[in-house]
Parts: sequence; structure tokens; C-alpha cells
Amino acid sequence: MTSKEIRQKFLDFFASKGHTIVPSAPMVVKNDPTLMFTNAGMNQFKDFFLGNAVPKFNRATDSQKCLRVSGKHNDLEEVGHDTYHHTMFEMLGNWSFGDYFKKEAIDWAWELLTEVYGIDKSLLYATVFEGSAEDGTEMDLEAKEAWLKHLPEDHIILGNKHDNFWEMGDTGPCGPSSEIHIDIRTAEEKAADGLPGREWVNKDNPHVIEIWNLVFMEFERKADGHLESLPAKNIDTGMGFERLCAVLQGKNSNYDSDVFTGMIAKIGELSGHKYGESRQVDVAMRVIADHVRTISFSIADGQLPSNVKAGYVIRRILRRAVRYGYTFLGFNEPFLCRLVPQLIDDMGKAYPEIKAQQKLIESVTREEENAFLRTLDRGIKLMDDYMAKSKDSKEIGGVDAFTLYDTFGFPIDLTQLIATENGYTVDLDGFNAELQKQKERARNATSIEFGDWTIYAEGEVEFVGYDLTTVEGVKMLKQRTVKQKNKEMLQLVFDRTPFYGEMGGEVGDTGYIISDAGEKIAILNTVKENNLTIHIAERMPSDCTASFTLVVDAERRQKIANNHSCTHILDQVLREILGTHVEQKGSYVCDKYFRFDFSHFEKLTDEQTAAVEKRVNELIRANNPLIENRNATMDEAKAMGAIALFGEKYGDRVRVVKFGDSVELCGGCHTSASGNIGYFRIVSEAAIAAGVRRIEAVTGEAAEELVNGLACSLRSAKAFFNNAPDLAGAIQKLIAENAEYKKQAEEFAQQKAAALAKSLQDKAEEVNGMQLIAAEGIEADATMLRNAALILQKSAQNTALVAAVAADGKPQLLLMYSADLVAKGKNAGKDIREGAKFIQGGGGGQPGLATAGGKNVEGLEDAFKALVATATK
Repeated sequence: MTSKEIRQKFLDFFASKGHTIVPSAPMVVKNDPTLMFTNAGMNQFKDFFLGNAVPKFNRATDSQKCLRVSGKHNDLEEVGHDTYHHTMFEMLGNWSFGDYFKKEAIDWAWELLTEVYGIDKSLLYATVFEGSAEDGTEMDLEAKEAWLKHLPEDHIILGNKHDNFWEMGDTGPCGPSSEIHIDIRTAEEKAADGLPGREWVNKDNPHVIEIWNLVFMEFERKADGHLESLPAKNIDTGMGFERLCAVLQGKNSNYDSDVFTGMIAKIGELSGHKYGESRQVDVAMRVIADHVRTISFSIADGQLPSNVKAGYVIRRILRRAVRYGYTFLGFNEPFLCRLVPQLIDDMGKAYPEIKAQQKLIESVTREEENAFLRTLDRGIKLMDDYMAKSKDSKEIGGVDAFTLYDTFGFPIDLTQLIATENGYTVDLDGFNAELQKQKERARNATSIEFGDWTIYAEGEVEFVGYDLTTVEGVKMLKQRTVKQKNKEMLQLVFDRTPFYGEMGGEVGDTGYIISDAGEKIAILNTVKENNLTIHIAERMPSDCTASFTLVVDAERRQKIANNHSCTHILDQVLREILGTHVEQKGSYVCDKYFRFDFSHFEKLTDEQTAAVEKRVNELIRANNPLIENRNATMDEAKAMGAIALFGEKYGDRVRVVKFGDSVELCGGCHTSASGNIGYFRIVSEAAIAAGVRRIEAVTGEAAEELVNGLACSLRSAKAFFNNAPDLAGAIQKLIAENAEYKKQAEEFAQQKAAALAKSLQDKAEEVNGMQLIAAEGIEADATMLRNAALILQKSAQNTALVAAVAADGKPQLLLMYSADLVAKGKNAGKDIREGAKFIQGGGGGQPGLATAGGKNVEGLEDAFKALVATATK
């Protein structure tokens, strides 16, 4: 059975049980501050589990692309060292939202595994939650009874809270879980240890592994730690696709299934190595085969490698793949980008976004690889410095090893490898101490304490901000306090709101609320979290049960709306002028300016920039009205020509925003007509990644201020040229004149240097069989003296020049040897130090010419004498 057939059979099975097949959500999470990446199949259903939205279906199933780089068994540095963990993986899942519960979930899991997939029943084991005295929960007898219909009791294992109680976070929905494990040990392995499979469950045996986790969500964890029963009980299951494929294809390693064999063969073809030739080669190939998937899918979903947040995670994964290829497979040039076509062959049909974004993925990956290969070279040179510094102890310090890890991306094992090859050890305790400090810093920086919601009324939030900026008669649904970095934020949720929560690159609204008793409270920001519009308040209202009027800062909102609408017009114009390959890759919209990121592979010319500005302003003046459909189906939106963004998750119903020929899917705030934007100017245009460029621009009043500032600068510049009508010509003339004057000045300086050189040559005296020019206290600046020395160096034979001058109260030394003296072993760069110590300074240079400066002008005479003595030895 192929992996494609395995995936389809799963979906078809649950569709036959009344489940709606839903598409995978993007792997990169855009509008959830608690997550950077989708790390479980349930992420896209969080709003349903939290009660913030009502599902359109009671049962769902999908195959979700996920990314995990931390947590239980998922430390990034371990991926590739075993055969069954990954960074990016597919999670097959089925969900019930207040519909069926434990019995059906267990029965259907058993039916699918044993009857549809044909797995030998005797190889399967199930874990059941044993209960927790700490939480006051009992053994999950309901799940155990359901399993006893299918498994003998010795194949049912009790698990503790760590293994068999799933929690979304510190607070929120949670519940007991039941894991399904399979024993795929060979007969020889079973005979060797003599233990039944149950003894290896959750004991990190690579051949007794969990393949499916059934979570029974029946509690809510409150902020004080206690559990409360949920009014509606839910099912959330997740089965690792890669592990399932390995099991069904009779493989002991996920990497031996057809999910990975094509990629591993391609890596072998490019590297000249064979999978299976050594453990180091095998680990490197597994790392690369895993990581190229993560990198490619992340870029396709809109997350480029960078130095912050999610971008840093992707860069770290990419660099880990590169260093394994560099160290163990001999790759000295970009290779990950050459694996993208193979990935598209393997997964492009199931996930067409990677094929559509192939050029961008290859370009970004290639640039990142080149940059890191240069960094690796610098890191290896730094390693040489560390070894030189530690030549007595023969131990690389923990702080130094951590610098290589943190700054240059060297894993500790690579540092150890280089150290061992050169007869050194590494202070691992010191390294681990530094690593722990970093983790604590990161933990403290991101630590957030959520208080429990105080609920005043039930209901969903209605956003009315497309039409209104002021709403009266509003009721508060709930409020809570959140602590982050020792600061408290007060979060309020209302049943109706005109406030737009930060989302899709558009900043959140500000304004105020006022109670029916006249109490006015500022709203400092508005955010969107788990489908809730959350208002960040200056303080808590005295009476949260009062009726409120919500007022958005309408002037600020209008500027934001104008800028957001202008991004749509700019997108249209870029596609008109540069080509239809242009796709939006990100944006940031606030009241002062906006950024627009787009795919394009070269810098805009001045002519293109001017054309873009001209065309955008034409469309602004056209005053096209906003035409929108707030409840379009995706088919209706496509029929209107709407542009959908890769990496965005759209629902069954979408909002279509249209200005003239610009048609896009968008949930943001927009102006009522393009003429309201007023005026548009580009501030800057630059690359932010390979194949991705960024335009920063301003509109309206801000654009006028920019133009007025430029006009003021232009007037000032013209005044310098007596208001010459042709300013550019006047500037070009001045530049030409300055170039001529500079040339004349250089010629004059060279003449003076030549005259000084002759004067110095005339002072030469024979000392110890060589010509010595001793120049102390001469009238010459440092530059002229150096130029004279260079002239002498070319013409003089068997000559040394020693000069000492005081310029602006600072002592300066110069030492020159003619080429024949250098050939005999003289070294000015070394000898100058003998004089430099008398003036409390330092110096250096080439064997033929060196200079030194210092602080102690009184030591100049002694420095001069020391240099003369050194030069004439």
C-alpha cells in the first residue's frame, strides 16, 4: 500500500462515518499569539474547543501538516538520530465536537487499523489514564471497558498524567487520552530481550512505538489548577502519517517508507554516498530528508528564514541541514535547493502550494545556504583561534563552544568533532550551563500568565466595524488579567464591537469605552485571539455588567483603512508593470505608513518605481468605490477574479474587496472609495530575502509631508547654487570642478612628497654598512611623510628611514626599509613596536613600511633612539 493510498483510505473511512473532510491549515500560524506553527491537527479547531465559535459540522477529519521542534521527544537536535521522529510531519486526525465520545472513537480506531489497514491485532497495545490524586480524577474506566471489547487485558496498560492526560496549555480544555502502540520488533529482537511488547510501551524502544493518540476532551483547566467538567465533550485524535506508512509497508524505520525513499535516493545521487554505509551518513541523510520538507513548506506558507521568532526557527532548521551535509556528506555548495524538485514529485499532488511556489522556495533556500556556508567558514576560523588560545589546556571553553553554537550555528557535536581531530576536548559542562541560561532567558521573555475569564454573559462576538466606529448599548461578555514581563494587561470582550483586532498585517484599533454611568476608559490596543476580539484596556471598569458605548479613534482608523486599500491597489499595479509572477508575501499596515512584501527577483529600476507611483496615483484619482461581498463562497470569489494568498486559511465564506480591477480576499478595514487615499509615494524599495522585495510607502497627509520635505531640501540645495534653474547641471559642474581641483591637489601633494623624499635622501648617513635616514622633528604631516617613504622605498637601496614627529600634540613614528633589506630579513611591522612602547602606543604594518601612534609625546625622543638602534643592528 503506497503512502498516497494510506492517506486516502484514512479520509475515506471517516467520511463514511459522517465526518466532513477539511483541508490542511497552513503550517505557519498567522493569527494566534500562542503559536508560531501548527503543531497538532486540532490547532485549526481551537475556537470550537474554547467555545469561541460554533462549528458548522459536528464531525471532521483531515491530514494536517505540522511542525514540532520542542516538547516530548521533539528536541530538534535529536531529529535524524532515531528513525521515527520528525520536525515536519503529517497528522491524520478525526474530531467530534459535542457528538460521539470514547466508545465510538475507540471502536472506529480499531476497525480502521485492523480491518481496513489489516494490522495484526496481536501487535497492538492501548494505554488508559490511571487517574490522578493531585487532580482528583479517577481511572478512565469508560475507555478501559471500550478497549476490553477488542484487546486482552494484558494489552491494556495504565498510564500516568504525564503520558495519558492531554492539555492544550496551562489553562483550557484538556482530558485523558488513550494511546495506541504497536510492537514491530523482529522475531530475533523479541527472542533477545524475552519481554512482551507491553514492557516496552512508552520506554523509547524504536520498534515499540505510539501510532495514534485518542484524546477525550472532557475537562477545563482553570488558572488556579483545578479541573471543571466541560458542558460538551469532544474527541481529538492524531495519528502520525509517517509512522503509519512505515508500519503498513513493513519497515522498521519511517525513513524506509516511500514517504522518504525517493528523497534519500536523491540525496545519495547528489552526494555520492549511500544510505546504510555508516551511521554518520545515515543520520545526515535523515536530517536533510526531514528538514528540506520543513523549510519548503514554511516558505510556501509565507514564512521566510530570518533572525526573529518563527523565521529564526526555520533558519535554524535550514542551517542544521546544511551543516550535516557539509560535515558528513561533503557538500560545499548549496544542495537543499536542488532537492526541491524531488520534494514536489513526492508531495506536490497532495500539497499543490509547494509546486506553485517552487521558484521562490529554491531561490530563498539557495541564498540562505550560501550565507550559512560563508558563516561556517568564519566559524571554523574562529575555532582555530579558540584552539590556539587553549593550546596549553587542550580544552575548548564552554563559553567559546556556546558562541560557536549560538552565533555560527555549530552544533556541539561538530565542535567536538573538530576538537577531537586536533587533539582537544570541549568543556561540555560549561557549554550546557550557557545553553541553560539562554533557555531561561527565552522562557522569561515569553512567559505569560493568563488569569481565568470572568464571564458575565454567553454568546459570540459580532464585529460591526466595517460600517460603524461607534456602537451603543454593548454588553461585556467576559474579562481577564494577563501578566507578561511583570506587566498587567486588562482584556475585555464585548458582544458587539466596532474595534478591529490586529490581524492580517493590519494593526488593531484604539479608542475608548464609556459606561452608561459616564466612566470613560481608554482602549490601548485591540487583538484577535482564538476568534475573540480582545480589547486591551487602560483599567478595569467599576461595573462590568453595565451597558457600554464603544468608540474607535475614527481619524486613526481612516488612515489605516486608506493605507490598507492602497496595498491592494499597489498589488494590482505591480502585477501590471512587473508581471503576473508578482505575489503578495506579507504586509504591515498602520496609520503612519505601510509595508508591502512581494515576489520579484530584481531591484526595481528608477523608471519602474516612477511608473508604479504614477499608476497608483491614477487609480487613486479614479475614485473607484469600495465594492464588497462579505459572504461569498470561494467559487463566487474566484469567479470575481479574487486573489487568494498562499499560506492563508480561508473559511467556507469569504469577504471579497474590490476597487476597480483590484479584487482580493480580505478581512481588513478599507476606505469607502480610492479617492480618500489622496496621494501615494514610495519611501523605499529593497530586498528582504531571495526573490522577495519590500516597498515602504506613505499616503495622504504623510505623503504630502514627504513631498514638502523633499521640496524644502530642493530649495535649500538651489540656494547654494544661486537658484540656478538647472540644479542637476550645476551640481554636475561642481562635481567636475572638484574632481579637477582634487587631481591638482594630489599632484601638488605628490610633488611635495617627492621633494621631501629627496631632502630626506640627502640626509642619509652610513651606519653599520647601511644608509640611515634619521628624521626627527621634521615639518611634515603624517600623510606626506608616508608618501615620501613610499617614494624612497621604490628608489633607495640598502636604506632605512626612521622618522618621529608630533602632530597636534600626538606622537607618531614611521619606519621604512628598502626592498633589499626586507629581502635580507628586516621587518618594519615587527621592529616598530620597539619604539611604540615609549610613547604608550601600538603600531604595525608591512615588512617594508610601518607606522605607530601613541599618547606620550614626552617619550618621542627615546622612541626615536630605540628605533634607530633597532634599524641599524
